[in-house]
Amino acid sequence: MNPYLQSKQPEFIKTIDFFKKEIATLRTGRANPMVLDGVAAEAYGVKTPLNGLASITVADGRSIVIAPWDKTTLKEIEKAIVEADLGFGVVNEGGQLRLTVPPMTEENRKDLVKKLNEKMEEARIAIRQTRDDVKKAIEEAEENKVLNEDDKFRFIKELDEEVTKRNEEIKALREKKEAEIMTV
Repeated sequence: MNPYLQSKQPEFIKTIDFFKKEIATLRTGRANPMVLDGVAAEAYGVKTPLNGLASITVADGRSIVIAPWDKTTLKEIEKAIVEADLGFGVVNEGGQLRLTVPPMTEENRKDLVKKLNEKMEEARIAIRQTRDDVKKAIEEAEENKVLNEDDKFRFIKELDEEVTKRNEEIKALREKKEAEIMTV
């Protein structure tokens, strides 16, 4: 692999990982604790992610149980979930919260697929920007006589193959998530 492409590999990987995390927060018809990853509650004067305040478990396919380690934070956790407007029914059971995942309508599913497509496009744009950086470095190296023309074209071909591979990976992740969302 050419050194210009190799130096940017971490950026390609970071983009794919970020895309995976982003789509994991999209709600499907089943209970998934990852949808709470972006929710933080005010506890002890600091905004803290829910997984730092409570244990989060999936009770069954339609409900998530949040059991705070410190019961005094229960009200703040409940408030944070309600404000996050995730579309869950929130029931305070005294020492824990139970979130019920309502069945999704066809309209909800289509809206989530639109969000999924937007996130995919953002990831593809990030991949393209990284590609442009590598291509620019290769062209500058050729201008500065560090590379000959044959190496330049070979490196650009490798770059294009890598970009195609990464875009296919993003597309496969998107299709898998769309199937999860559209499954009734």
